[in-house]
Amino acid sequence: MADQLIVVAGGGGFIGGHLVAEFRARPNTRVRCVDCKPQDEWYQVFDDAENMQLDLKDLAACRTACAGATEVYNLAADMGGMGFIENNKALCMLSVLISTHMLMAAREASVNRYFYSSSACVYNAEKQVSEEVIPLKEEDAYPALAEDGYGWEKLFSERMCRHFAEDYGMVTRVARFHNVYGPEGTWEGGREKAPAAICRKVIEAKASGDHRIEIWGDGKQTRSFMWIDDCVKGIDMITHNEVLEPINLGSNELVTINQLVDIVEAIAGIALERRYNLDAPKGVNGRNSDNTKIQQYLKWEPSTPLREGMAKTYAWILDQYTAKPSNIS
Repeated sequence: MADQLIVVAGGGGFIGGHLVAEFRARPNTRVRCVDCKPQDEWYQVFDDAENMQLDLKDLAACRTACAGATEVYNLAADMGGMGFIENNKALCMLSVLISTHMLMAAREASVNRYFYSSSACVYNAEKQVSEEVIPLKEEDAYPALAEDGYGWEKLFSERMCRHFAEDYGMVTRVARFHNVYGPEGTWEGGREKAPAAICRKVIEAKASGDHRIEIWGDGKQTRSFMWIDDCVKGIDMITHNEVLEPINLGSNELVTINQLVDIVEAIAGIALERRYNLDAPKGVNGRNSDNTKIQQYLKWEPSTPLREGMAKTYAWILDQYTAKPSNIS
């Protein structure tokens, strides 16, 4: 059997790096990992993959990335946690260049399958005003009122995937991610998401002796968080099944941000004084994933409880924190 070539765009990032790790272990498979960052800034680097530093906002770069590909997984985007996307709407919108040019290049390369990573940020904000949120069904993206900037770009790019499938016969698959977390990802610097940010803040408070923690918002916001290995399995199942419409990929284990802090404090063995920053970016008040369709189509459900995944995430971030030269005593 001839080797198939899998391209992971955004492979130097968090989810992309875990996808590369999964695909490279498969027989008769070559993996091309593409990211705009220098390789020393990639979260995971594998010498047996074909590693390329390319700016995928450029069509020529996308053609290079997609050349000879059997499957393309597009996770490339300029993004981060709520603090980043609320303050960088134009940068987030410019990811439409990546989405557009990757679709064009993948079509030219006659790839067999094309996966696009969308987001729960596409959902109508009016359905997310209460902490007692009703889990979001796929049809709740319309009528459209997505997260400004990042969410609108994702929703538009979903539509492009649909029309490239309808007009050109491409096999496109779209998953709407709900808050993926785990090791080998951003944990400091302003782009990190809530699970990593809270782990870092607890670690810093414990190490410094200043037993206080700042929480963005009032802590009552509700979210669900999906462990990275469950996400990777879901991506593979969605890509290789006949799920034609965008579909939720997330946990439905709903917690408040206060409860997430409780979990991390318990892991760390510490209780902190909480200070709430009501002026900080906090996103919608409530968001949870309705997994009816993915269970119906694929029998997929997350297998890792939040407490278990957060313990692994905390341990990894603690190792990163301890290894920083500025933190070595």
